[in-house]
Amino acid sequence: RPIRCLHHLREAKICNVTANKPNEAYVKAVADKFGTQISVVDLKKVLDAYEAVDPAAAEAETARWIAGAEKVMEPPRDEIFRSCRLALAFEKLLEAEGGTVLTADCYGSMYRKLPAFPCVGFVRLNDMGLGGCCESDLSCCLSHVLIQGLTGKPGFISDPTMDESNDAIILAHCLGSRKMDGPAGEMAPYRLRTIMERQEGCVPQVFMRVGQRVTQLITVGTDTIRYFTGTVIEAPDVERGCRTKITVRVDGHAGKLWLNWTAGLHRQTVYGDIRKELETLCRMKGGIALIDEAA
Repeated sequence: RPIRCLHHLREAKICNVTANKPNEAYVKAVADKFGTQISVVDLKKVLDAYEAVDPAAAEAETARWIAGAEKVMEPPRDEIFRSCRLALAFEKLLEAEGGTVLTADCYGSMYRKLPAFPCVGFVRLNDMGLGGCCESDLSCCLSHVLIQGLTGKPGFISDPTMDESNDAIILAHCLGSRKMDGPAGEMAPYRLRTIMERQEGCVPQVFMRVGQRVTQLITVGTDTIRYFTGTVIEAPDVERGCRTKITVRVDGHAGKLWLNWTAGLHRQTVYGDIRKELETLCRMKGGIALIDEAA
């Protein structure tokens, strides 16, 4: 698995839909360390790909998402349709760019410039074994590639809320991956919702598996991986925080985890305890510190 991961990193290309200039030092460091390429994709390419999608294909994709959902709550059908058409455009865009992971500056330079919010498109890429990540978070994109290489599964990008009374952390985001067991795995139950803090757009609220062992990690620069492991004890369904949520009982101490938390809010969570794989990867690659934040 670590050998496959190193190859996966070397072959990966992250496409960032943004009007901002890239951090050239970070782009170069990632390419030098792992071989992973990071490129900027302009808005026109996205819009052209969107217009090129056959409306009939987008309608069929819309019907699949609606039929697969437990229920459709807030989003109107037109919102779902535009989200699904953009999702199909993302697949074609990645193919044209030779990319494996797509991210977008959805709350920044691309806000209200895309035909729809990118959430459904990102989830669909994750379901397919590619990658979609929120908010032009390049560290999470790199972490996603690393996780896929080690496990063949996608990550769940999230923000944290601590519950020290239960030695737990609540991981929440409106972008919930439906196939956390990988493309060939079973699809988790989901509902179609709006983005919680915006009350617009379309996102799948995914109900992940309670009792599942998980690992959360983030690559910090190119020389550190911060992580912790735990067990999912609840998939909360409450109207607070982002739509998709899991409560994870932390191996170690949740209080230490929170005191050690650094390098932004976002992290990637994957099904399974992959500590041994991470240890081997860091040893093989060299020059990567592996830090258990909850120890």
